[in-house]
Amino acid sequence: MKIADILATKGRTVHSVLPWLTVSDTVERLGRAGVGALLVCNENEAIVGIVSERDIVRALGRHGAALLAMPVSDVMTKWVETCDPDETVAHAMARMTTGRYRHLPVVAGGRLLGMVSIGDLVKNRVREMELETGVLRDAVIARY
Repeated sequence: MKIADILATKGRTVHSVLPWLTVSDTVERLGRAGVGALLVCNENEAIVGIVSERDIVRALGRHGAALLAMPVSDVMTKWVETCDPDETVAHAMARMTTGRYRHLPVVAGGRLLGMVSIGDLVKNRVREMELETGVLRDAVIARY
């Protein structure tokens, strides 16, 4: 299965924030969108970073309440791994596990197509395993 198949199921909506918006604005957007990370994009919609709940919690430990007034660009992860829609789910899961990140923007030809989370990939894998189990169970029952 490919990442494009995941996007076809979950949709291509990507939630983002501008780099100069405050962490307070970012926290509000995370809550309103019900997501764990936002892409940080400039005015040309180019990815300049990603900010996750984890980034914010770690920055809170360093900066305290003053963090809320800081620009999100001060706490975002600047190096953003991306994937191609033709990448396999298994390969993407392996990269996310090794790199210890939970969100992966999907980019093709320099264009943002969507974003997948490790939860999206695990959910897909569980669904595949349930299907395989059902097929095997039916095959065994059919033999007897």
